[in-house]
Amino acid sequence: MHRVVVLALDGVYPFELGIPQRVFGIAHDLYEVVTCTVDGRPVRTSADFTIMVDRGPEALAEADTVVIPPYSSAPDTPELPAPVADALALIPAGARIVSICTGAFTLAAAGLLDGRPATTHWTLARRFRELFPRVALDPNVLFVDNGDVLTSAGAASGVDVCLHLVRKDHGSQVANHVARKCVVPPWRDGGQAQYIEQPVPEPSSAGTAATREWALTRLDEPLTLTDLARHARMSLRTFARRFRDEVGMSPGRWLIQQRVARARELLESSDLPVEVIAGRVGFGTAASLRQHMHAVIGVSPQSYRNTFQAARSPAQAGSRS
Repeated sequence: MHRVVVLALDGVYPFELGIPQRVFGIAHDLYEVVTCTVDGRPVRTSADFTIMVDRGPEALAEADTVVIPPYSSAPDTPELPAPVADALALIPAGARIVSICTGAFTLAAAGLLDGRPATTHWTLARRFRELFPRVALDPNVLFVDNGDVLTSAGAASGVDVCLHLVRKDHGSQVANHVARKCVVPPWRDGGQAQYIEQPVPEPSSAGTAATREWALTRLDEPLTLTDLARHARMSLRTFARRFRDEVGMSPGRWLIQQRVARARELLESSDLPVEVIAGRVGFGTAASLRQHMHAVIGVSPQSYRNTFQAARSPAQAGSRS
């Protein structure tokens, strides 16, 4: 049982505080989620109420993953309050540490992000850089995975990074199940833009959601921008513009991401040869699949399959189709 400990700091944002329990808690047979404070006492939230917790900082000493949600006073100082520093010192050396939104200020103040890429909410990028110039901040992405330390942007990106960890730990099938239960997209690339200028189309205008659903059932076909625009009954220019407004990326990049995501599912859940998988997801050849997987996640299909299989428990491996 992987233990996730959520550290609620003074002024914690209630929505983000609940994300780890909501996401990891659905896979209840795989994760245990507990919440603690730096002193075991009630903690004020950024809203008009206080929360009670059952655990103090000692819970951090038994954590496999620690999540630090955002809190209202984070941008005030580059120094960690002594109780927070003492609590962080209890985290085991091998544990993962994850921040959501302004939680990244805590990680940076602890020196955990020096010389590393990281992100936080885009509206706080200037303040973050003023306080922590040694961090390679990228305010344009949803989350950054450094392996042992992960940072994510505001609000919903906390869901994205937690789903990313479920997928990393247990594969796409488990992550997709969790996403369906949460009624959220099963996968948003960490490099996707935080801020989309026009995320919601005008009520009178047609959107591209139906065409995206249509395309997902036809990933094995050589879909073109013309095919997508024709299905949406739009001109090429209008479709491309509206797609980017709604999704935050071009149709071509989105298609590649969906094909890579589907290839990962097949590599995890089947013994199909790489060449067959490449055809089923629309890349045509194993060479093309290798090229795109390496560009998106940095590994080849076979390396991904080997790594995923090695990480699975004997019980999981025995149930593999």
